[in-house]
Amino acid sequence: MAVAVAILSVLLYLGFFRHPDVSVEKTDGSEAAAEAMMKEIVTSANEKGVTLYINDNKITEAEYQAYFSDRLQLMIPIAAFTDKLDCLVNVYENGTITLAKGDSLVKVYGDSDVVNINGNTIQTIDKPERKDDIIYVPVNEICEALNYSCNINLETNAAVLKKIAEEEKLPAAYDMREHDRVSLVRDQGIYGTCWAFASLAALESTIRPAENLVFSVDHMAMNNSFNVSPFDGGEYYMSIAYLAAWQGPVLEEDDPYGDNQTVNGLSAVKHLEEAIILKDKNYEAIKSSVYKYGGVETVIYCDMKNATSSSYYYNRNRSSYYYDGDQTPNHDVVIVGWDDNYPKEYFNTEPAGDGAFICKNSWGQDFGDEGFFYISYYDTNIGMNSVVYTKLGNSDNYDKIYQSDLMGEVGTMGFDDRPEAYFANVYTAGKNETLKAVSFYATGPKTTYDVYVVTDFTDVSDLQQRTKVASGEMQYEGYYTINLNEAVPLPDDRKFAVVVHVNTQDSTMPIAIEYNNDEKTANFDITDGEGYISLYGTKWSSAEQENDCNVCLKAFTDVGD
Repeated sequence: MAVAVAILSVLLYLGFFRHPDVSVEKTDGSEAAAEAMMKEIVTSANEKGVTLYINDNKITEAEYQAYFSDRLQLMIPIAAFTDKLDCLVNVYENGTITLAKGDSLVKVYGDSDVVNINGNTIQTIDKPERKDDIIYVPVNEICEALNYSCNINLETNAAVLKKIAEEEKLPAAYDMREHDRVSLVRDQGIYGTCWAFASLAALESTIRPAENLVFSVDHMAMNNSFNVSPFDGGEYYMSIAYLAAWQGPVLEEDDPYGDNQTVNGLSAVKHLEEAIILKDKNYEAIKSSVYKYGGVETVIYCDMKNATSSSYYYNRNRSSYYYDGDQTPNHDVVIVGWDDNYPKEYFNTEPAGDGAFICKNSWGQDFGDEGFFYISYYDTNIGMNSVVYTKLGNSDNYDKIYQSDLMGEVGTMGFDDRPEAYFANVYTAGKNETLKAVSFYATGPKTTYDVYVVTDFTDVSDLQQRTKVASGEMQYEGYYTINLNEAVPLPDDRKFAVVVHVNTQDSTMPIAIEYNNDEKTANFDITDGEGYISLYGTKWSSAEQENDCNVCLKAFTDVGD
């Protein structure tokens, strides 16, 4: 109790609690003493580690780790606002950060202790901070505008954010074009590259409006690890593999489109860290992803080939499309918005109800509404298989990548119809390296995981000596990069192993694997990896020698001076 009283006295003295009926007389030297005590309190709390709870859920992932500022403000990374507080977050080139939720809009001004909440400017106790290229925002004084309360308990080193009231659903209509979140429409021409155009258009929207980059479709279509040409078509899993392997993206200006040639030796200008896969027409998840993250790549069946084509299913006057047949998808587009009240009468054949997604095509600006069109919610295929690229890091987020799955998730495997499994990959470290993160696929929604490391691997028996370094849960199927709780030093020129245990609800195939499945995957290389799989993490079998596959599990390191 004495500690709590002392802390409260310091807070009141320094004005950390803005209460009009409370004042504390200041004397010479007392302010410096109070500040010194506060610094000691904060340092101790941060050294122990701040435990963050959101709606009674303990947040364990390292990427959402919170801390206290020198003035005891709860600092959380902007990724937590998006992923955990369901906010639309935009970061602009001038440093301004906007946090939107429902009817509320909070503007945080970079290196400033002034914020704007719904048009009202207030001075805050603290300002945003950048650490290791991650932006942290003080949440205490803005959380109420985002429908959260904030309580800090220094005795338990816990911070609790709790929803104040039930929230309204997403708006009935939303259009990314109105918020400068969509790049220019381009034209795929005679090539079967709609998949690459859709993937990169979605990727470009992820970083807008902070960065207005245009990525090279030619490079994605011709510098991937698959056995395909620009005429052959492709699928989103090829895009994820290309991006996850750091093969791209590269800039359009460095490898221009349309000459059926590509430039070798280019380095990726961004690194994909996360992609969420949405299936089975989960429209609420699609809308939420568009709102929070960016464009959602999806598939439709289309019997048109270009902007001048005609189709029974396409209303040229309304730029609307509705297909109700049973053909499988053959074209990729990007969902950039929606309108729940878009009239069903606007389609050539009237669907069962109103509503449409706003989609970006790759047939130039002469198609539809300057390259965009409306696809009915009742279309046979839209939303059946979709992907949103949720996290894109800078090219220096990690120094090195270790991998043996250049084609990514080609298939899945498991044991005895069980939802859980262990899988591991072994790599050889260079000199003066620290392991910072790993990445792998969740093969279905609601996947829990534990990540382990073996720093000195000699044979498979060493996998029993693993040390846990991270744990968490993925809500959706997809590709995820997991930052370790702490960086792990690796012995020079020695083998190390990364081990992952997953449990995927309602799945019997929780391990993502790379293998030779068809003509597209004919370039599969089984000689580049040393992987192991196990049901219980005790008895292991070789992925390559006994199962003819590579394990999809990458490792990322930084190299010291």
